Amino acid sequence: MRAENVAFFKDLYITHLSDMNQENHSQLVSFIWNIANDVLVNIYNKGDYRKVILPMMVIRRLDAVLEPTKDAVLAMKKSLDESLVLNQEEALCSVAGQAFCNSSPFVLKQLKSRTNRQQLKADFIAYLDGFSENVQDIISKFELRNQIDKLSEGGVLGMLIEKFADPRVNLSNQPVLDDEGKEKLPALDNHSMGTIFEELLRRFNEENNVTEAGEHFTPRDIVELMADLAFTPVVDKILDSTYLIYDGACGTGGILSESDGRINYLAKKHGKKINTHIYGQELQPETYATCIADLLIKGEGEEAKNITFGSTISQDGHPGKTFDFLISNPPFGTPWKKDLENWGYKDKKEITDRRFIKQYGSHVEFSFVPNIGDPQMLFLANNVSKMKHNTESGSRIVEVHNGSSLFTGNAGGGESNLRRYIIENDLLEAVIALPEKLFYNTGIATFLWIVTNRKSKKRKGKVQLIDATSIKTPLRKNLGEKNCVVSKSDRKLIMSTYLSFEESEYCKIFPNEEFGYWEVTVEQPLRDESGTIVTDKKGKPRMDPKLKDTEQIPLLYEGGIDAFLGKEVYPYLPDSHVDKGKAIIGYELSFTKYFYKPITLRPLSEIKADIQFIESETDGLLNEILGV
Repeated sequence: MRAENVAFFKDLYITHLSDMNQENHSQLVSFIWNIANDVLVNIYNKGDYRKVILPMMVIRRLDAVLEPTKDAVLAMKKSLDESLVLNQEEALCSVAGQAFCNSSPFVLKQLKSRTNRQQLKADFIAYLDGFSENVQDIISKFELRNQIDKLSEGGVLGMLIEKFADPRVNLSNQPVLDDEGKEKLPALDNHSMGTIFEELLRRFNEENNVTEAGEHFTPRDIVELMADLAFTPVVDKILDSTYLIYDGACGTGGILSESDGRINYLAKKHGKKINTHIYGQELQPETYATCIADLLIKGEGEEAKNITFGSTISQDGHPGKTFDFLISNPPFGTPWKKDLENWGYKDKKEITDRRFIKQYGSHVEFSFVPNIGDPQMLFLANNVSKMKHNTESGSRIVEVHNGSSLFTGNAGGGESNLRRYIIENDLLEAVIALPEKLFYNTGIATFLWIVTNRKSKKRKGKVQLIDATSIKTPLRKNLGEKNCVVSKSDRKLIMSTYLSFEESEYCKIFPNEEFGYWEVTVEQPLRDESGTIVTDKKGKPRMDPKLKDTEQIPLLYEGGIDAFLGKEVYPYLPDSHVDKGKAIIGYELSFTKYFYKPITLRPLSEIKADIQFIESETDGLLNEILGV
């Protein structure tokens, strides 16, 4: 690692912003969860609480941001109305000092005092209608208006508003100060909002026995590690330029927000003046709406237009566009059959999208399309298709996957083909195995893929594998499934291991070819009852369809296919046949193979002692029961 990079990296961790206080997080989650239990208990099933609580949380967040300028906005609206100005939104947003505004006469805390149920309903609808057009899309995605009648008829609309307007809780991105100007309530930043959103969503789904399979909100510690991996290796190549950051599964926008902040911090640290733009796409309407809301709150109204709604797989929101950094945690382990239907196809073989079907080598249609049960490799292929090739820095991809991305799929299948394409084109820089139980709603093993089309000289032709499964810090209290974090010191160790590019107990380095193999079919001749080989009309042996087997021959096997067959097959099956012309190349990575740690068995003396102890305890108990 270059000395200046080491020094900078140390400094980065000294000056880094701290995570959201876990106690504050828990208090906010409990407060909002209790609103649901207090207000909605006799009106909604617990699994349906989300239909009300999630949109109200976002609305209150928007409302709190607009409160300080409300009087000024109303004064401007009065002036515009008197001047018969029809298009008022731009002027009102300007006075509000935000990328959005609300031109209704109300803020939420004013509505709680309504005693007439019908008046409250009418005023609340007017309040929602008063939001600017960009917020209307948010309200629409949450389908909040569909709940108003039910809330009003149940007599709980006023109580719901009162609870969310409670001055003891702050959902704004600005801190609440006391009379002396000291912080009374901390601000709630974008990623912390996403964390709370995810925790509430998890609880609501649990109450309804629903799991959002494959959708895993990315905790801040992992996002920060991903940002480090994306930007730190190229920090000395950052120019006075514009950089585009993309997340094709952006959720509530936490990865985009953190990544944008990180690269700007790095650029400023190195005296560079850069412009950044974020782009994303999200399928789930609630998370999409939350993402848009937080971008508006941050004053990034134009950036919000770069977030598209829909499935990245079948409805590419940014066709033909390329990006400098592509950082994602896509869904995995969940079927993508709906995307097939969106395309109008019945079979995945009908897919023609050039993100997933390429001409490669002698293959006119080289398919990256995976099994219908898991979409994660489609997201990776999508990112690869959006890499820049005409810039000095090219593109960097940092993407979360589960273990199946490393090895599923036969040679010639979509998953294997994508691994082959990435590795043979020398795009795979590293794969990092993360600790288990890092995510809120899953405890499975996860891995970070680092892909770039601008490898450094020392990395060319090589892949770095890092086993970071033991590099973690336990939490005092679990957050869902999450029982540990990758702390600042943990990230420092992972990053130093990655940047040094030297083998260690955590790191192995291999040539690209290490992960490739030929898959060949070994056939044996058909024999009659006497054991004689059956031949066809031309005298060639007929093959027995019941005696077929496949062999995987490493690309690095000395002497290639012939040497392997001569050593491993023909001595035992001298009459077997292999059509080498039909050999298929496949690629897979196995962390278990390279980082196998044998478990030391307990000595027999210890096992014997334990058995004897259990027997003595059991006998004593039995004698006591029998009164012996």
